[in-house]
Amino acid sequence: MKLSSRRVPRLLPKDAPPDLRGRGRPDRSMQLLGTFLNGYMQAAAGAEYNDAVAGHNPDSALKLVVTEREIVAEDNDVAALTLASPTGAQLPIWHPGCHLDLHLPSGRRRQYSLCGNPSDRSSYRIAVRRIPTGAGGSIEMHGLQPGTEVTVRGPRNGFPFVGDGSALFIAGGIGITPIIAMVRAARILGMDWQFVYCGRSRDTMPFLDEIESWESDRVFVRTDDVYGYPTEGELLERAPAGGAVYCCGPTPMLDAVRRDFRQCPSTALHFERFGPPPILDGTPFEVQLISTGAVLDVAADASVLTAVKEQKPNVAYSCQQGFCGTCKVRVLSGEPEHLENRLTPEEQRDHMLICVSRARSGRLVLDL
Repeated sequence: MKLSSRRVPRLLPKDAPPDLRGRGRPDRSMQLLGTFLNGYMQAAAGAEYNDAVAGHNPDSALKLVVTEREIVAEDNDVAALTLASPTGAQLPIWHPGCHLDLHLPSGRRRQYSLCGNPSDRSSYRIAVRRIPTGAGGSIEMHGLQPGTEVTVRGPRNGFPFVGDGSALFIAGGIGITPIIAMVRAARILGMDWQFVYCGRSRDTMPFLDEIESWESDRVFVRTDDVYGYPTEGELLERAPAGGAVYCCGPTPMLDAVRRDFRQCPSTALHFERFGPPPILDGTPFEVQLISTGAVLDVAADASVLTAVKEQKPNVAYSCQQGFCGTCKVRVLSGEPEHLENRLTPEEQRDHMLICVSRARSGRLVLDL
């Protein structure tokens, strides 16, 4: 992959924007982040990407330990966890938009966006909203205490940030986790940016103290209990002409932004979805589980994973979007319709990702 060769201006730490009172920002964390971003953007602007020299392999496992647990929303449902090497070793480099794959003690696997400081390689920081009615991953994450060891893979980036030009950032709820790192970077890089942060109410929204210390003319904290649900096109009112929009949040928000994007003046849309994408124009089929012989109906608007979970609640899965590979299953009979690009052509001959891929034939027999 050939990355852009356009010139990226050198941004010194002194270029960090002033605070709301017009004062400079001499704090060391801003300086370190500026130094990191300078190096990263200069390298990315003209370098040829080469897997052989890319450094850490994101598929290799890292053993990390929880060093800090902090509640970061007033409703007590969002916990920020700091992870570090038990030996104190430096961690692999990451940049805004990256996430970690966490392998929890129960065997569950989940993805969480990095929301800390990329220049601090002594630790990673993630934030997790507790969902009592979910599949249990968020509850288990909330139960992790300092000293607990976890296995992670990554960092990976399925939501790349281009630190150039102008941008509108839109975050909804826990979708703030990848976006907050991007906005911090945009401020350091001197970009022309705007930020719309949405939530049900202020007490459900993490990191508000930091966000409201930023430039007030660039930040709009929008809560449903004050403003009601967004009207058509409202979330994109600050979209810059010729710039980019970065959005992360619940499915209704993403659907609205994608629908209205054609009418806004920006030219690039980047988004990350929490949860599975909707299935459009699907057809029903059957899957058979070899372990029990059970034949399951997969509805036109449902995934194989959804059907399998009813019979096997502990089936392995994570992203539900076809990029992590956790739900890979061997296909013993039938022809899958591969709707992902995670598996190699060789793997696709006899495996599938049951979170997104479907069937070309009437029935699939799975090694489950």
